[in-house]
Amino acid sequence: MSLVELLAQADERGLAASGLACLDRCVPLLGGDDEVLRPLWAGLVDDGEAWGEKVAKVRGELASSDADVEVDAGGGAADSGVEAVLLARRMLDAVPGERSGDALREWAEICSVSALRIHQLLDPLDAGGDDSVADCRAGRTEGASHLVAAELRRQVVVLELLAQHGAAGVRQALGAATEGRRVLRAVVSRRARGARR
Repeated sequence: MSLVELLAQADERGLAASGLACLDRCVPLLGGDDEVLRPLWAGLVDDGEAWGEKVAKVRGELASSDADVEVDAGGGAADSGVEAVLLARRMLDAVPGERSGDALREWAEICSVSALRIHQLLDPLDAGGDDSVADCRAGRTEGASHLVAAELRRQVVVLELLAQHGAAGVRQALGAATEGRRVLRAVVSRRARGARR
């Protein structure tokens, strides 16, 4: 199934995991440490108890982060770096205060599109735009760069894990998010080094 189809069939836990995994992979753009989203991951195993409080705490921690996120590489790449950070911030701002309902589905969609677009923006080999992100989500991946294709695979894996295993799949979904975060952190670091040269 395509990513769009998997999202359409996902239950509330699957949608929450999907959105959270996308946001977790993009935490390096927000200056957050690797553990900042752990309380929300833990909340996926239970029935969403205190979800809103955990969301508020995470937002506060990331808002107060004084990390200097460098993603510019000069010229047009500087604009793409700024747009990537804004997309990551949008994902964080859109986290619903309750882990239920249509707001959760909307957030998962925002995160899916934003995460793919972020990987596209940060990949110097990808010249695609919003249309190619939509194509990828629909299962048409011809021409997608390695970085974008890998992000698409991770999004699919998270949804499949939650669909097959429910709460028991959360740990594996976190593993997929952690791997993707390392990849993005390395990309951001490379761009920062390039900007300093």
